[in-house]
Amino acid sequence: MLTRYTRQWDHKRIGINVTNTRIHPIESDHDLSLDTTTSPEALYIHIPFCFHKCHYCDFYSLADQASNSRHSVFIDKLIDEMRYWANRMTLQPETIFIGGGTPTMLSVAIWQKMGQALQDIGALENVEEFTVEANPETVSTQIIHAIVEAGANRISIGSQSFQLPLLRTLERHHEPSNVKASMDIVRHEGIDNINLDMIFAIPGQTMVTLETDLETAISLEPTHLSYYGLTYEPNTALTERRRNGAIDPIDDETERNMYKWIMDRMSTTAFEHYEVSSWAAPNHSGDHPYQCRHNLMYWTNRTWLGLGPSAASHLNGQRWKNVPHLGQYLRNEPAALKVDYEAFDQDRCIGEQLMMTLRLRKGINLEWIQSQVPVGTKRRQMIDELVSQNLLATTNTHLRLTPQGLFLADSVIGELL
Repeated sequence: MLTRYTRQWDHKRIGINVTNTRIHPIESDHDLSLDTTTSPEALYIHIPFCFHKCHYCDFYSLADQASNSRHSVFIDKLIDEMRYWANRMTLQPETIFIGGGTPTMLSVAIWQKMGQALQDIGALENVEEFTVEANPETVSTQIIHAIVEAGANRISIGSQSFQLPLLRTLERHHEPSNVKASMDIVRHEGIDNINLDMIFAIPGQTMVTLETDLETAISLEPTHLSYYGLTYEPNTALTERRRNGAIDPIDDETERNMYKWIMDRMSTTAFEHYEVSSWAAPNHSGDHPYQCRHNLMYWTNRTWLGLGPSAASHLNGQRWKNVPHLGQYLRNEPAALKVDYEAFDQDRCIGEQLMMTLRLRKGINLEWIQSQVPVGTKRRQMIDELVSQNLLATTNTHLRLTPQGLFLADSVIGELL
């Protein structure tokens, strides 16, 4: 299988399977082995509201036509959850990511309230990167100004495509021209660090329209570009349309050619291809400071706390997520929100480290491989087999995916979990 639009490696997908959730509440926080010395390196906040549910999306979200009363109730609960954790650990992350849903649906007043709460609990003291997801249709000067005042210094815009028919296939409700308009507003308000999310292998897409999309994205001069192959997640409208024959998916060979063209074209730019689906622009000195630091926390298997319905956390070798249901989230106290708890043994931790870090183009350190995956173990034998198949290769310092392995990244990495 090709590397499709899965995002299972980023802030929303880590440890989350909304459609197949097993509700196994944790009895108490003592079960988590946390104390005030616990300090998550990243914080993810999930805003569950959208003005429209995109047909490919299976992240937990609710179509909501700017119901300010419900948004206010939600934000009060979210702030309660922030304070709850701030009283039980040192909540001073290096990165914050607010995703959804559509965070830019929230009102100025709610953003002001959330920003003040983050400041009050000390969560902004050590932050180096603070990202907010934005839908081009809900970006305004007033909202972006409030987001900047709340502490954000990076915006991720869900552009997906610049072809109106392809946006309609995805049920994305924005005009292509609004992407540039949104970027202009963001820059005017003082944020230059802008990511564009793009999708390829959309039904009806051709190599010509793909090339137009990428050239348009490059011309807008983002500092970061994420380009994912479309995937058909269970229980989504897009998958149902495929099952009913309403759309024809792109075949694997064409998808592979699209991904290869994206990589080839991006290799002619100054962008660094640092992760399977991610490219970062350089600064004036030629360095690449625009890699997404928050997603690097996931890809290097660091620690993070998730707030809001369905958000996942990973601390002290343990993982859990919040209940993926707004009503239950609002009704329960913060201590009762946690479900699907997992504690990893050493073998699982090693598998997770391999799974995540091999997403990076530089790969995983060979010294770590030698110490954690000894010769003769089943996992080491699998690594050797993948090397013999030219799907993995070693440099002087790292084990990494080969160009051929990139096309099969999800499958290759899955073999090592």
